[in-house]
Amino acid sequence: MENKMTIQWYPGHMTKTRRMIAEQIRNVDAVCEILDARIPISSRNPDVDELTAGKPRLVVLNRVDQADPTLTRRWAAYFRSKGYAVLESNARQGVGTGKFAAAIRELLADKLRAYAEKGQVGRVVRVMILGIPNVGKSTFINQVAGRKTARAEDRPGVTRGKQWVPVDRQLELLDTPGILWPKFEDQSVGLHLAYTGAVKDEILDIETLGCHLMSYLGAHYPDALRTGYKLPDLPEREAEENDVAYGYRLLRSAGRKRGFLISGGEIDTERMAKILLDEFRGGKLGSFTMESPEEIKE
Repeated sequence: MENKMTIQWYPGHMTKTRRMIAEQIRNVDAVCEILDARIPISSRNPDVDELTAGKPRLVVLNRVDQADPTLTRRWAAYFRSKGYAVLESNARQGVGTGKFAAAIRELLADKLRAYAEKGQVGRVVRVMILGIPNVGKSTFINQVAGRKTARAEDRPGVTRGKQWVPVDRQLELLDTPGILWPKFEDQSVGLHLAYTGAVKDEILDIETLGCHLMSYLGAHYPDALRTGYKLPDLPEREAEENDVAYGYRLLRSAGRKRGFLISGGEIDTERMAKILLDEFRGGKLGSFTMESPEEIKE
């Protein structure tokens, strides 16, 4: 099994999205950047700062129900220290989305006051919504707008083209397709995006991915494995053992406990890897945040 994982994924429609953002940014009053609260670094497109320079920004930490609450608080404080407004949400359950309109109007309070002084009361506020594939952007927009407007599917990269979504008479959202970037220089970024389903499973080796995730959980959240897979005694990691080798041993232990056996009594580690990813993404193993603000290279 290979230890190295290189992910390069930049479909043509993402190049078009980048161009569209550059063209449309002058037509909006603010930008709303939706991040996955579990991986706030990896789910940020580094191009966004350059593309949206000078526009007031609201950062939405989505999927907070699946993230570590302590780290979510630290991330919210970090983004506020950068001058951004912050909203925590669980869009699937509609938590936090009801505060969106008020958060935008507070963010733009000075601009709205200036409009009112010029007699432009009731002027429509336009907000561009940005986010990489599968951070819950379409679901968030649907909840904010109160109806089924953006097409939400649980597959990365399905929102096509641009569309204006009215929230009320004075607020419109510009939905944009999810945009990734040409290459992940840091392997951990690619892995984090793969764990959460932001890149398509078909382009990855599921078993290798499962080994990496098992190794990470064993090191950072061992209780999740002890409880979720009934592994009271996790095997110790050996000094020279890499992530994949250690993760493979954990995968085998969990597969044995689940009874995933194939002919000859061999453990079906591929099936176990798929189950692991499904349960991790579904929040069945607990709440995890895989990155902290201290890791950001300023």
